[in-house]
Amino acid sequence: MLPPDDFDPPIGTAEMLEPGLRRIVAPNPSPMTYRGTNTYLLGHTALAVVDPGPASDAHLSAILSALAPGQSVSHIIVTHAHLDHSPLAGRLSEETGAPVLAFGTATDGRSTVMQNLAKAGLAGGGEGIDHAFVPDIRVADGDMIPGADWQLEVMHTPGHLGNHICLGFGDACLTADHVMGWASSLVSPPDGDLTDFMASCDRLATRDWRVFYPGHGAPIRDPAARLSWLITHRRAREAAILSALIAAPATAAQIAETVYTDTPAPLLPAATRNVLAHLIDLMGKSKITALDPLGPETRFATA
Repeated sequence: MLPPDDFDPPIGTAEMLEPGLRRIVAPNPSPMTYRGTNTYLLGHTALAVVDPGPASDAHLSAILSALAPGQSVSHIIVTHAHLDHSPLAGRLSEETGAPVLAFGTATDGRSTVMQNLAKAGLAGGGEGIDHAFVPDIRVADGDMIPGADWQLEVMHTPGHLGNHICLGFGDACLTADHVMGWASSLVSPPDGDLTDFMASCDRLATRDWRVFYPGHGAPIRDPAARLSWLITHRRAREAAILSALIAAPATAAQIAETVYTDTPAPLLPAATRNVLAHLIDLMGKSKITALDPLGPETRFATA
């Protein structure tokens, strides 16, 4: 599914998405972030700022400039600790006095399998981790964050990152990087975990959502269809990976070259990490086995 060609929002300008919800796109476009990170402003008087974004003077100024007379920031909520979502939280907190809320640090919520991989030395390959991030207030799955004229439901949705949360806003959901319309989410071990990712998709699919507001790209107006596509896409990748391993044992990089035939060369390292995530998930299902100690160069074979 290709990104919509008509999504070209003004950078640094607060745009109304629906009553009480605005979006400001940060000036950090890239192959991993599309047009830039979406920062959301929620409320009419005392606002929540969701995902303040990267360390950018221009974006900090844009957020503060979006405050109308009589408005203030009461909450700063970070969906996950990637460098394109969380670094500006501290400076925005200093400017506004608002506390920073999140599930935890960059390694909180990490599965046992991924903890062991990290201890074994596997690192990198992701979108950049904000290891310095520490929230003022930790939120948990099922918590309700109340505001002056808004309320958000915390849903812990690990997969893209262990500390990733989605935020229910009535029948809308701020899905951050878990569900996006322009691309499927990157799952890069040890920070990302595909087993957790698929479970989080299944959980979101149990609700009747009206719209998803993602961390990058345009609103998703048919959430059920997008979730169905995402789950089907991942299952198709799994089938292709298994098919490649039936032919011969292979590494994640070798499989990526076979499976991601339409992926530009600069994005193949990210594709390789996605493949590794699938391979680890398949090991957990006892469908394949590792022929070497688990890591980026491990050769895998069907069980």
